[in-house]
Amino acid sequence: MNEAVAASEKTEVDLLLVNGHVLTLNADDDRYPEGAVAVRASEIVAVGEAESILARFHARRTLDIRGCVAMPGLVNGHTHAAMTLFRGLADDLPLMDWLQQHIFPAEQKLTEDWVYWGTLLACAEMILSGTTTFCDMYLFEHAVARAAKNAGMRALVGEVLYDFPSPHYGPIENGLRFTESLIGEWAGDPLVRIAVEPHAIYTCSPDLLRRCDEMARRLSVPLIIHVSENEAEVQQVQALYGYRPVEHLESLGMLGPHLIADHCVALNEQDMELLAMRSAQVIHNPESNMKLASGVAPVPKLLELGVNVALGTDGCASNNNLDLFGEMDSCAKLHKVMALDPTVVPAGAVLHMATRNGARALGLEGKIGELTPGMWADIIVVDFDQPHLTPLYEPVSHLVYAARGSDVRHSIIHGRLVMEDRRLLTLDVEEVMDHVRAIARTIRP
Repeated sequence: MNEAVAASEKTEVDLLLVNGHVLTLNADDDRYPEGAVAVRASEIVAVGEAESILARFHARRTLDIRGCVAMPGLVNGHTHAAMTLFRGLADDLPLMDWLQQHIFPAEQKLTEDWVYWGTLLACAEMILSGTTTFCDMYLFEHAVARAAKNAGMRALVGEVLYDFPSPHYGPIENGLRFTESLIGEWAGDPLVRIAVEPHAIYTCSPDLLRRCDEMARRLSVPLIIHVSENEAEVQQVQALYGYRPVEHLESLGMLGPHLIADHCVALNEQDMELLAMRSAQVIHNPESNMKLASGVAPVPKLLELGVNVALGTDGCASNNNLDLFGEMDSCAKLHKVMALDPTVVPAGAVLHMATRNGARALGLEGKIGELTPGMWADIIVVDFDQPHLTPLYEPVSHLVYAARGSDVRHSIIHGRLVMEDRRLLTLDVEEVMDHVRAIARTIRP
């Protein structure tokens, strides 16, 4: 059989990644040191040894990723994307001072246009550092959804809701109507989904929280809220309602698999048991919590209890970046030193927090978070041909303890190549930065 005939018998796909070390991060942790991934349209159609994949498929486009690791794209479980506009604006302050004296006043100036460009900047930063999906809570979230879609990123977004008037929608009744309208507008979109997002217990009355939970359950979307970010918040909530924050949510009937609880730093044993019993999702934001001196979330105990814990960066005003590779490194080391035990929260567990666990938390389990045929093709390629990643004994260890966001060479989201050889294909990053610099001159002339 001649070569032309053999080629005609192969199945055509849109993209082949070949000759790289493929980490599937599936339930069996399958790995292919000389592996390949085949992509057709938005889906992964095959993963395996490069020789076998090349024998079965030919592609319109083939990327040789020799010297690289192919893996699932990272999932940033908690962001305020447009807060890139406030990066470095107010540092080294306690949480409530930071919020009330600096961030809330700055947010009074926000416009839809500002949020759009700030989010595009965040999308550029995230794509360049390996994040393919993010979960956002902020103002003017229709602009966040539009920016994510234009950048080609996968996103779960929702308008922040609280009792006092919003710079965007004004009274809370408008906010609830806006949220429901946004859910309808984006229903069925392949990249962007909408959540119901009350800000926190201390900014939302019990009635508002119940209404948010009712909407989320009725429309089958996630419910997202900041919970127990520090001890001061716990004391404030106890003074208001006689319950700790997690107990308060339980008393309102809000705890469940649909609830995504951001931070969860100041927890006691009962809090953790309730989160586990109700199968709530927890997003850990170690660098933001360290920077604001909020404390250290009891992640080892939560994982031991079977709570699904994912990883987030929080916003750029309290981190000050969106690099999940740095977040993974911080997470692993923070819990080791807190426990004085180097075996706590090992590299593999942290990598799952940034991939599989994030997918599950955002309601995307079985869709993203691993490289498995039939799942959406959200894939990153990390260049290991670097001095700081040489020699290679264990790729998972390098990804958590040595790799940087800048080592990501290619990014694919929903089967679309959005970054190739460090070049963004969906955004004009210079234009985006120019817009944000102009906005910054308005924020602080």
